[in-house]
Amino acid sequence: MISVTPTLSVRLARDASDRAEAERLRYDVFVRELGGDGALVDHAAGRERDRFDAVADQLLLIDEARPEGARVVGLYRLLDTAGAARMGQFYTEDEFDLDPLRSTGRGLLELGRSCLHRDYRGGTAMFRLWQGLAALVEARGIEILFGTASFQGADPAAHAGPLALLARDHLAPPELRVTSRQPDHVSMPGSSGIDRVGAMRAMPPLIKAYLRLGGRVGQGVFADTAFNTTDVCMILDTATAPAGPRARYGARG
Repeated sequence: MISVTPTLSVRLARDASDRAEAERLRYDVFVRELGGDGALVDHAAGRERDRFDAVADQLLLIDEARPEGARVVGLYRLLDTAGAARMGQFYTEDEFDLDPLRSTGRGLLELGRSCLHRDYRGGTAMFRLWQGLAALVEARGIEILFGTASFQGADPAAHAGPLALLARDHLAPPELRVTSRQPDHVSMPGSSGIDRVGAMRAMPPLIKAYLRLGGRVGQGVFADTAFNTTDVCMILDTATAPAGPRARYGARG
């Protein structure tokens, strides 16, 4: 974690230079750290990307005190309904059936490729990024945020405790309950004998943060062998998020 509070700002990527810098951060996190890969990953240039980048926005967390070309220290990739229509789907639809969300007719925004530079984890950087996201959500009239969140390692059995806790205590309501497209992983682990303390300790920090904001999970998991992760679909309904977490997140009302 950084020892000195940086000068942080949040904005959307503006040009090819911004996008290249974001893709380099994504490569560091998703390829070098987590062992991911993909058809459009550019190993020679150290850039992680895929076909959805052509239509998605990238919300950047920037540390103005860093050298030129290395100022992007965090990001979210954002895909709205219009962008998904151009692609024929949301990214998450490769892994989860999103019909319940689509059928609500409410404003949807997919959050993807969430990452922070290793030196900025565990501090205020993610909170600052969320504040910028909250302003964008309010400006665009977004009502439901969703996207995959991951456990490292593509064997769901290795994450049985946390997954059982999510299924028991944090399952999305039926009208928002998306379902894994992997039949073998639709059923979540049983909830008998859960060590709640141990399960929460093993829960990835980003998932714990979403739970504090009122986030819920879809039904089942998706084992993503390309990225070496076990994915859950997180869903946050801004209308029902508890008042306290909404205040910390930065939303009004």
